[in-house]
Amino acid sequence: MSSVLISVVITTYNRPDALTAVVEACFAQDDRGFEIIIADDGSGHNTQQAVAALQARSPVPLRHVWQEDLGFRAARARNLGTLDAKGEYIVFLDGDCVPQRNFISQHRKLAQRGYLVQGSRILLSEQATTRVLGQHLDLNALGAADKLAWRRSGALNKVLPLLFTLPDVGRTSRRFTWRRIKSCNLAVWRADLDLVNGFDESFLGWGHEDSDLVVRLFNAGVMRKDGAYATEVLHLWHKENARDQETSNRATVLQRAADRTVLAVKGLRA
Repeated sequence: MSSVLISVVITTYNRPDALTAVVEACFAQDDRGFEIIIADDGSGHNTQQAVAALQARSPVPLRHVWQEDLGFRAARARNLGTLDAKGEYIVFLDGDCVPQRNFISQHRKLAQRGYLVQGSRILLSEQATTRVLGQHLDLNALGAADKLAWRRSGALNKVLPLLFTLPDVGRTSRRFTWRRIKSCNLAVWRADLDLVNGFDESFLGWGHEDSDLVVRLFNAGVMRKDGAYATEVLHLWHKENARDQETSNRATVLQRAADRTVLAVKGLRA
């Protein structure tokens, strides 16, 4: 795995300040065997300017794929990023999730054929997020005492995973579970994404397109590995997306789980 190129696909939509914080944290990684693809769900000129500035100083290959703004289409944005990726291993990361400096190296350590890795996140409060973005704070420069103070103040919803890293023991599961499925920090082998035809772009609006991918991967024989206490990202606060399609999307996923569906209706191969 040490020689495998990792492709980090970062989704974004009209939040250039958060995207900049995330990508700059990627620049500071202790493992440089990766590339960045910014998968843009229709952002405007401000994001394009931010991406150009990031590309100018990036220590790793950084490309930008963009689609027209036709509403929430994160599944298609991630597929576009996947199609542009050159790596064998894809790490999906949201453009408001700041990785720790060992994020890539930890994902590399946990990578295992036949498994996806569900990463973990720590939530920042609205006030802390405003401070981080407004003052351009480097979250990874916080010491243990600072992290504990932030937890006590409510700026972080948990802190122990930032202080302790657990080894790659007891992380695998051969049973499907809905718990903590989040594409904001999810690693999948490119070959496995091809096997199930990637994310399903037929999902409308916010909700469960990530669960659908994991269900179909499970149906194809790809098991799940827990990345908690190893791959944490700091999730900047944001307003919740409209969830008017969540119930119908969840029903679709449940049906696909029952039917043992593997292929996306509209995915990488359209």
